[in-house]
This record gives sequence, C-alpha cells and structure tokens, in this order.
Amino acid sequence: MKKLPLGIQSFSKIVEGDYVYVDKTRHIYNLINGASYYFMSRPRRFGKSLLLDTIGEVFGGNRELFKGLWIYGSDYGFEKYPVIRLDMSRMSSKTPELLEESIQQYLKSYFLAEGFDVEEAYPSNVFVNLIMLLHKKYGQRVVVLIDEYDKPILDHINNPDIADANRQVVRGFYGILKSMDAHLQFTFITGVTKFTKTSIFSELNNLMDITMLDDYADICGIPVDSLKNEFGAYVEALSAHIRFKQYNNLFEKILAWYDGYSWDGESRVINPFSLINFFMHKKFEKFWYASGTPKFLVDIIRKKPESYVYIKNLNMTEYLLDSFDIRNIELEPLLFQTGYLTVNKVLENEDSPIYVLEIPNYEVRDALNLQIVASLTENGDMYVKRAQMEISDALASGDLHKVLDMLRGLFASIPYNLHVDLEAYYHSIFYAVMTILGFDMDVEVSVSKGRVDAVLELDKIVYVFEFKYCKSPADTEPADSKQLLFEVALDEAMAQIKARGYAAKFQGSGKTIYQAAFAFLGRDAIEMRTEAIN
Repeated sequence: MKKLPLGIQSFSKIVEGDYVYVDKTRHIYNLINGASYYFMSRPRRFGKSLLLDTIGEVFGGNRELFKGLWIYGSDYGFEKYPVIRLDMSRMSSKTPELLEESIQQYLKSYFLAEGFDVEEAYPSNVFVNLIMLLHKKYGQRVVVLIDEYDKPILDHINNPDIADANRQVVRGFYGILKSMDAHLQFTFITGVTKFTKTSIFSELNNLMDITMLDDYADICGIPVDSLKNEFGAYVEALSAHIRFKQYNNLFEKILAWYDGYSWDGESRVINPFSLINFFMHKKFEKFWYASGTPKFLVDIIRKKPESYVYIKNLNMTEYLLDSFDIRNIELEPLLFQTGYLTVNKVLENEDSPIYVLEIPNYEVRDALNLQIVASLTENGDMYVKRAQMEISDALASGDLHKVLDMLRGLFASIPYNLHVDLEAYYHSIFYAVMTILGFDMDVEVSVSKGRVDAVLELDKIVYVFEFKYCKSPADTEPADSKQLLFEVALDEAMAQIKARGYAAKFQGSGKTIYQAAFAFLGRDAIEMRTEAIN
C-alpha cells in the first residue's frame, strides 16, 4: 500500500515518497486554460496548500513528477515559469508594523536566492520589483500563488483594531497585482474566509472566485470514489481489525463521520485530514476539529447562543455566504466558511440560487456541540457527556422530571452576564442545549392554528414543548410570589398547547405524546408541567 501523506504539503515529496495522492491535475489544467486571476476559500486543513504547491510544480515545468496523472497525458506543454509562493501563515502579524516587516523579509529571501539587490523597503514596492526582475531574468511572465491570505486578519478577529490595521496592510499589498498584469501569467489566492471585495480586494477586482463554482466543487478534499480507489486497501485492512468488526459496512461509517462537505449541493468530499488520521490511528475521533477550532467562533456563539438555534436547514444566498465584516461578524457565513456548515442542496431562484446549509457530518456535529455546551455552561467535557447520556435515557423513558433536574443544573452553571430577560433567549438556550447534547429538535413547527415552540420526535415518543418567561421577582419578595408567577406561566403555556392543537398532527402515529410546558424565571429557576397523550 502507498503511504499516507499526513501533514505533507509538498507535491514532489508525495510523489517521490510514494504517498497516496488524489489526482487534481485536471482541475489545474482547466484553471490554467481559463482565467488568469483566481480566488478560492476552503476550510483549514482541506488541501489548499498542497493544491498551490502542485500548481507551482506544474508551472515549474517539472513534467516527470506528474507521470501517471491526468495532466501528464494531456496536451499541456509544461513550459517553465518563475513562481512566487507566499504563505501568509508564516508572517508575524502581532502588529501591522511587524506584518509589513515580515512580508518584506519574506520577499527579500527571493531576492537573495535570485541574486537581485534589494533597494526598496516598503513591501508593495519590493513585491513589484521582484515580479518585474523575475520577468526580465527568465523572459517569462511570473506566477503568484498566495496561501492563507486572511491569516494576519483572522489571528486578531477578537481585536478588531489590529485586525483592521492588518487588513489595510494586506489590502495594499495584494492590490499591486492588478497593476502588474503585463508581468503576470497566473495568480491564485486562497484562504478560509471570503472578505468582501471592498474590504480586501477592491483594487484587485479581476479575481475569478471559484469557491462556489460547480466545476471546482471537489478541487479540494477526497471524493467518495477516491476513498474506494485510493484508500480501498486501507478500508479493507481495517475491516478485518477487531475494533471494526462490529460495523456491517465500515465504508458507510467512515462517510458518516468524515464525508458530507459540498460547495454545490451535488459533489461531496471527505475531510482529508480526518480520513488520513483515521487510517493512521485506527479509530474514529474528531481529528479535524481537535486540530484547532477558531476561538472567535466559539466566543460568538457563547455571546449569542440564540444564533445557533436556526442553523438547521438554513437558507442563504451566495451574497450572504460571502459576507464577512471584521466589525460585524455574522455567525452563519462564518460557520460555512470555516467548515462547520456545508451546502446540502441548491434551490434555483430567479434572482440568485438559494443554498440550503447543514452540518456536514458526525465529527463536526458532535465535537462542536460538545465544546459549545462546555463553554456556555463553563463545565468540563466529562460533565457535558454525562448530562448527554442521562438526558437521553430520561427522554427515552418519558421521565421529563429527570430532564428538568439536569436542565436546572446546566442552566445554573451559565454565568449571569450571559443571560437576557427575554422569552426567546431562554427558548433558544433550551434548544441549543438540547441540540448540542445530540437531540434532533425542530423549532417553530407550523401547525394548523399556530407554531409550536419546539418538537422532539423519538422512536416511540413525541415531545411538544411550549416556553414562557416571566421576569423573576426581587429576592426580597416572598417565595410564594415566584411560585404564583410559575403557575400563571405554566397555565398559559399548557392552555396554548391545547387550544391550538399543537399535538394533533402527531396523534395516530402510535407514539406516546408528551405536552410539556416550561416556565423560566431566571438562571436556575425553571418549572415544568407535563401531560401524556397515548
């Protein structure tokens, strides 16, 4: 079997070391024969760096490296061009001044390697001179490949002032590329996020964005066919392993864990980092997630947990998916661009296609949910896992009082500064906690006479939830005042469930239906009333 290329971003090392390589050269051929300036965003550890390195080898004229791959048998001539490869993740970006100095030093290394004298100090001017000198020296236009273009910004997303200052630095730096068109053969810029063109690429407005194009949907990641063709021997070997004999179809289990990423709603690819780690470690784990979840992502959800409620079957246009503003970050495009949501399907529309988003696979769903609950409630992972199992057992047996006790404990551990005196907030927290614990709840479910706050449907039981919030009385007031508020809120919620026939659509299903009214009066002040319908 070929070796597994864990963490290897050098195409020549993969080929010469006899590592598995999923052929992307047909895509590269099409790019070269299409436009000249490209942009693409993909989540971290999805093969962007390897793709750029492979493009660099193609333009470097290293034909023999590609023997056996699609492009080798094509009509491509492998003409040699000078290549500038900029990896922005290697730049020091603690301050805009350090970022400028780091870029300058990075480019100077090219000058020294080519025997040029460095006369300019400002990074943009150094870049311009390098491109012009390389063109003159080799008599060929220059290829520019920029990896992780947004890293200097994302590293400081929780400090908007530094992030914005770094944005200004890279904006001016990237902007010179358009003026160098006569000296450039090909330009490809990749990153995680898609900042608006006015934010980063206002001057470089000739970029072709291939992020959502059908033709390049699987340019990064491992297509399902490649799992069979390139990694089939590994799947077969693991199928005989004692740890995996419990699975009737290991192939399908692997897909459930690591497949599901799509940018066109049709082509789906497997997370390469997780898949290779899975084969090497011989166990299902959250490899990609554990390799570094952006802290700012969890911070945003922690501050606005209600925003996590409506990501199930979320509909967005491409314009909204492209939105990323340093000072006004929206959760939905951020989740998509960083790989925590993916395109389930595309709905054609007269104005613009509608992208229906979902969480891609088990790895992402389980890991992200666990971390959010642990962060939101300031409890450890072990506590959350225990709560998950206990609530699951209680729901399966219809023991809502046990669920109530567990929820009180979880809510009580949420810091005071995260609470808001709004019914929608507590509804959202409840839904977020339940979803994060692994329960597939529906919110705002339409019925004939209104909308049910939430529905949870299990194999033998259906739960219909209605939530009410009343501002808690002052501590100095008698305890019976609080109890009276609870009774009024619970009466109102249960009356609403019955009057509007929220449970009617589930009757006749053969399942036991529980009508559950919840009243919230504060962090850990939660009461419930429930009735069963057989």
